[in-house]
Amino acid sequence: MSSPDAAHQQKLKELQQIAESALARYDLPAGATATMINLSENATYRIDGGGQKWALRVHREFYHSKTAIGSELAWLQALRRDDAVITPVPRKGRDGDLIQSIQPKSGALRHVVLFDWETGAEPSEAELLGPFEVLGAATARMHLHARAWKRPQNFERLTWDFDGAFGKVQHWGSWRQGMGLDADKTRLFQRTVDLIERRLAAFGKGPERYGLIHCDMRLANLLIDGDETKVIDFDDCGFSWYLYDGATALSFIEHRPDVPALIEAWVKGYRTVAPLPAEDEHEIPTFVMFRRLLLVAWIGSHAETDLAKSMGVPYTRDTVALCENYLRKFG
Repeated sequence: MSSPDAAHQQKLKELQQIAESALARYDLPAGATATMINLSENATYRIDGGGQKWALRVHREFYHSKTAIGSELAWLQALRRDDAVITPVPRKGRDGDLIQSIQPKSGALRHVVLFDWETGAEPSEAELLGPFEVLGAATARMHLHARAWKRPQNFERLTWDFDGAFGKVQHWGSWRQGMGLDADKTRLFQRTVDLIERRLAAFGKGPERYGLIHCDMRLANLLIDGDETKVIDFDDCGFSWYLYDGATALSFIEHRPDVPALIEAWVKGYRTVAPLPAEDEHEIPTFVMFRRLLLVAWIGSHAETDLAKSMGVPYTRDTVALCENYLRKFG
């Protein structure tokens, strides 16, 4: 039986072969190379050739259908075309299709997409209030666009409601498989999930509160390039509460002491573009807790990734105080 590390190295080798096979599908300079820069839900490669760069995304198998990927690309292109936010530009293959499908020597068919390389830098975590205000404004522009945009026929994206996170579907697996859980934490987390379910049911899914959103509006997916703000990585975009986008901005840092100030900055930026009722603002902690426990599930089901390894058991442990505070405030 192979070790987990050996299996991971084999996976990396297979992904590299898929990425290199995909290069021939595009009109790229001869000798173009593929270098992995991120492995999370998907594998992302920097493509270098002829003094230029592109980003190649190799999709995880069995996660999104080709129709769903096409739906993602349709929205991000519409956002850029309609001047809502600057988004990555996907490139067609030699056959004219934005989505190329590669059949590896072993395993399932893999879909790949090539994007122009976007310049810019992720905001620094040293000073987050300004970037969170920018993020709030960008998020509001995207929400306004989503409300008004006429989606193409057969539009298909995941639904990130309670069932999609914790109920019947569980897109990222169960929080019960999180790292470092014991009986006490399991009971506490279950009480928290139950409260989240009740509050979301009361909050409702009216069109003013629920629709098509990015679903991963972290600063890691924001690029600042001079005066321009760019939004990248729409792979998780789907249907959820608009406030969930605000919670995703706090991904992996929900336990920081400055979170209330960051939320306030995000809300301030949002309200420069679109209204946000006080009643909705009051419910933001529910969505922060929703996201935190969803990430506990993600870490448990993606234990092989560098991000999951870097968060691990401490992330679960630090979730305890958040659950206790949330239950004390809203329970």
